Amino acid sequence: MAQTLTAPRPAAPTGYHELPRKRLILTIGGLMLTLLLSALDQTIVGTAMPRIIAELQGFDHYAWVTTAYLLTSTAVVPIVGKLSDIYGRKLFLIGGTAWFVFASALCGLSQNMNQLIVFRGLQGIGGGILMAMVFTTISSIFPPARRGRIQGVFTAVFGFASVVGPLLGGYLTDVLNWRWVFYVNLPLGMIALSVLWRGFPNIRPVRTDRPIDVLGAITLVLAVVPLLLALSWGGTEYPWDSAPIVGLLSFAALMTGIFLWIETRAPEPIIPLSLFKNRIVAASTLAMLCVTMGMFGTILFVPLFIQGVIGTSATQSGTVMMPMMLMIIIGSVAGGQIISRTGRTRPWHCSG
Repeated sequence: MAQTLTAPRPAAPTGYHELPRKRLILTIGGLMLTLLLSALDQTIVGTAMPRIIAELQGFDHYAWVTTAYLLTSTAVVPIVGKLSDIYGRKLFLIGGTAWFVFASALCGLSQNMNQLIVFRGLQGIGGGILMAMVFTTISSIFPPARRGRIQGVFTAVFGFASVVGPLLGGYLTDVLNWRWVFYVNLPLGMIALSVLWRGFPNIRPVRTDRPIDVLGAITLVLAVVPLLLALSWGGTEYPWDSAPIVGLLSFAALMTGIFLWIETRAPEPIIPLSLFKNRIVAASTLAMLCVTMGMFGTILFVPLFIQGVIGTSATQSGTVMMPMMLMIIIGSVAGGQIISRTGRTRPWHCSG
């Protein structure tokens, strides 16, 4: 079943690869399971966190369980996305899913906060690979006219995970224990691996000799990691005007400048800066940044308030999160359908 498809040179600039209907259905099913696996982990852990820090005695490192995941996943996404353009998607989808499942098992076996933070960082590598691969694969198998609609469906999967995650995390924490918020990834991951292995074709590009932007990858990591460290430590571990925070922010700014300089000269840049000349791309990226900041802040700290301050159960704190997450599903599906049918983006971006 490990079939390899060598893609012909696209006749049109949109170049996508049509798949037989049966293989397309299996591919979409595998991608949805993969996205569910990654998205569920971003929301299911939040409601278990108060119980985790109570058992592992690590309140000072509360935010780091999430920060470690975001650090590694953020750095990995653009790098893996570019590498998959060269070496094909299937290798990274299968490898990323296996890595994620293995790291989830390690998280569930953690005996202290330091172990959990390290294993969450490893898990973030797998999660970043999965998030990158799902949405880049959509562009490989669907024409532009259908991408808005299918991306709306995939965003709904993310929203579904956002609804189920807090409730499931609270239930597992109350009925079993917090370790099951990680162990639940194991059966889901094995199913996703099976479907992807059998159904997803190895669509490889015609050109595999394109250079890898190594300097761009290194400077990107050196820019992102210090920035997130400074934002996590500032005001908690160190004052905002302290030498470590100012140093981290300054180093991140320097590396960002070097990264941008390298990307303007690299023959195959990790992030083509010309993309941001498109106002829709630039505005959408900025809007997504703001929305994601608000979403993760809510997911992380509202359960702590509900359980730690009000004193309710983990399951009840998950119920409090449900209305917001439910609206994400409705909005994402409706938005994708409306944009695909009308061909207009600005009114729906602004109203959203």
